[in-house]
Amino acid sequence: MDHFNKLTPAEAERVALLLEECGEVVQICGKILRHGFDSCNPLTDGPDNRQLLQRELGDIEAAKDLMNEAGDIADCTVKGFAVLKLKKVGTYLHHQ
Repeated sequence: MDHFNKLTPAEAERVALLLEECGEVVQICGKILRHGFDSCNPLTDGPDNRQLLQRELGDIEAAKDLMNEAGDIADCTVKGFAVLKLKKVGTYLHHQ
């Protein structure tokens, strides 16, 4: 069957993984803004928000690596855009 987006099941799976991991980063960023980096769930002996963010960013890196290895994206292109973003974003940051 030809899908409207022309993605193979493997491509769709990798995009879904990236989407899920990005959502988890958004969620932990909300917790950091509400409670701070050093806060953790008071009902468990789990990691603090900083550790959770690092874990989730690592998960995004893993999803990105899978996409790079499969040829969905080119890591060198992603890194090039990161360099451009760092040059451009400074204009809009207030506290850096």
